[in-house]
Amino acid sequence: MKMIWPPIEVITMKNTDENLLKTATISLFTGAGGLDLGLEAAGFCISICVEVAKDAQETLKVNRPHWKLAEPGHIHQISPPEILEQSNLRRGELALLSGGPPCQPFSKSAYWTGGRQGLRDPRASGLRAYLDVVEVALPKVILLENVRGLAPNGNRDGGLKLLADGIRDINRRLGSAYKLQVFHLNAVNYGVPQSRERVFLLASIDGTTFQIPPVTHGCGDRLEPRVTAWDAIGDLDSPEWPSELEPAGKWAGLLKSIPEGKNYLWHTKRGGGAPLFGWRTRYWSFLLKLSKRQPSWTIQAEPGPATGPFHWRNRRLSIRELARLQTFPDNYQFVGNRHSVHRQIGNAVPCAIGELLGLEIRRQFLGEQNIHRQLRMIPCRRENCPGEYPVQPVPNSYVHLLGEHPDHPGRGLGPGRVWKDTIKDESVR
Repeated sequence: MKMIWPPIEVITMKNTDENLLKTATISLFTGAGGLDLGLEAAGFCISICVEVAKDAQETLKVNRPHWKLAEPGHIHQISPPEILEQSNLRRGELALLSGGPPCQPFSKSAYWTGGRQGLRDPRASGLRAYLDVVEVALPKVILLENVRGLAPNGNRDGGLKLLADGIRDINRRLGSAYKLQVFHLNAVNYGVPQSRERVFLLASIDGTTFQIPPVTHGCGDRLEPRVTAWDAIGDLDSPEWPSELEPAGKWAGLLKSIPEGKNYLWHTKRGGGAPLFGWRTRYWSFLLKLSKRQPSWTIQAEPGPATGPFHWRNRRLSIRELARLQTFPDNYQFVGNRHSVHRQIGNAVPCAIGELLGLEIRRQFLGEQNIHRQLRMIPCRRENCPGEYPVQPVPNSYVHLLGEHPDHPGRGLGPGRVWKDTIKDESVR
């Protein structure tokens, strides 16, 4: 049953600092703070963070001790009125409500593991919790980030419909005019050294239309060249590295036989290597390697032992390299073991994208026309990029895989379809 929070009267502002109120932000599902660091760089004031993971909480405390953490940090154990009270704000004072609810229910990678359940996944309840805070806080602007699967063609999992219906109900009950806008954004097109596609939902309380910021990096006469992996992490390149960065697992030895910028498809009959796999029978990031002259591929939060991107020197990426590719500042520290920190970094919105959206929100929604557009969180160009790292022959331990391998059967006929049919069969029994 949906919780309807009691109406809260719009009363005189309690916070006396007008400048802080103009940029006051409540952050839900904060994680390591990637989106919020960008918003901070754009001039927003983070009033409170709602985050449940202990390591992420500690990361926030170490780096931003002045950011208040909600108590409790679980979105389902703290009510929206309590969030407002702890942030020292009243209804209508909040400039921006931001957050990225858990994306696993809508992620593409979950199709390969049979784990994508959309709104049936308990983690999708974060969308409803987000709407509850919107209703109680009535922020001037709402910003929500998620994977592309939240709003796929055909809207098959209902995540976008749930949000749109919820916003429509809030408008009807409270007289607001939020008009939800959905746009897909690839971070690489704005100077982030990583190809990372995400969906963003934006709305202002008065219905103002948001204009998607123009692409700044790519191919074209008026565009800057895309920022590469070498630009981001070239100064960290070294012929030596700690043992924890050595790849592990069944396929680790095969990395050295794959060129920079390639993945397992190199070893198919359509690639340039040996026929060890069928075409498109594995997930894209399987044995995927960085190319120094290209942006990184998407940094994932929960990679398996064979999940890239791997470094061009055939090793795992270090924590600092992962953070650089997500445009975290070098002085930002992460708390937890490697698995925890990798999850924090992989789940984050690139800081520079937070900065980009923050600047545009201030300019377009909050009436600050003189806001600069130059992002300060993207890497600078780096010269003297060396040639490609040498490729080695396929090790003998994989030679038994040589031969004919069937290709992927086609769209809608792969592992995801098999999983869906299995679930359907089990539900009939």
